[in-house]
Amino acid sequence: MLLDPQFLVIQVLNGLQLSALLFLLAVGLSVVFGLMNFINLAHGTLYMLGAYFAVAVAGAFDSFWAALVLAPLGVAVVGAVAHVTLFRRLQSAGPMKQVLVTFGLIFVGFDVVRIVWGRLPHTVPTPETLAGSVQILGETYPTYRLFIIGVGLAVLVALHLGLDRTRLGAVVRAGVDDRTMVAALGINVELVFFAVFCLGCWLAGLAGVVAAPVFSVFPGMDMSVLILALIVVVLGGPGSLWGAALGALVIGMADTFGQVMFPAFASVTIYALMAAILLFKPGGLVPVRPSH
Repeated sequence: MLLDPQFLVIQVLNGLQLSALLFLLAVGLSVVFGLMNFINLAHGTLYMLGAYFAVAVAGAFDSFWAALVLAPLGVAVVGAVAHVTLFRRLQSAGPMKQVLVTFGLIFVGFDVVRIVWGRLPHTVPTPETLAGSVQILGETYPTYRLFIIGVGLAVLVALHLGLDRTRLGAVVRAGVDDRTMVAALGINVELVFFAVFCLGCWLAGLAGVVAAPVFSVFPGMDMSVLILALIVVVLGGPGSLWGAALGALVIGMADTFGQVMFPAFASVTIYALMAAILLFKPGGLVPVRPSH
């Protein structure tokens, strides 16, 4: 099958689509963990809320584009409230408390969406402008899946420019390296990190919105993608933008080709690949703090 150019191209595109979704979800989780040393297992719940907010907004305005704009903002607001009321107090707590509290929030989010939207799956219609398909080497491929890849690339470029070309990006990078020194320079590190946390929540919501037309929206949809996102963070290197991108690409391709070629061992393939890479690169593929 690998010798068939049509099969290879289609599966590569499928892998890129999954990689783009994983990147949107994992980059916020990675940067928040790298900046704040905060383990937020409820990050996947924000992804699920983004999908459900998209269901609500698309139903109210009959517009996917309205959902694409408003739903991630709603998730960012939820994240900001959670940070002010709960997460900020947990920053100084040990990792065990952070894991237990955020793990409990997963069940809270599950019950909230089940109560508000019910148990049955929901869908978000694909926008008419992206509902068609294109011909690639004689094979039909959905235009919307190419749109997902484009969104992932656009976010990667925007984050790269924001981190490398702006003063805020310089503060963020410095905060990852030495938070105490940045604070000593008179910079409000807490406010900067709060803004980055909200950005991470917005990205999780964005991932939920763009995934909604492709996957069913249902209570518990966050768990499977959360595991993959955590693998991406660990594999790429916590706090690293390019690590999140490279980790998402590796896991997206491994999962896609594993499902096709070794369906019975697809999940094993991902974990085996992660273990093999971390054996030689324990800090991740692109660590923020290179090991000496």
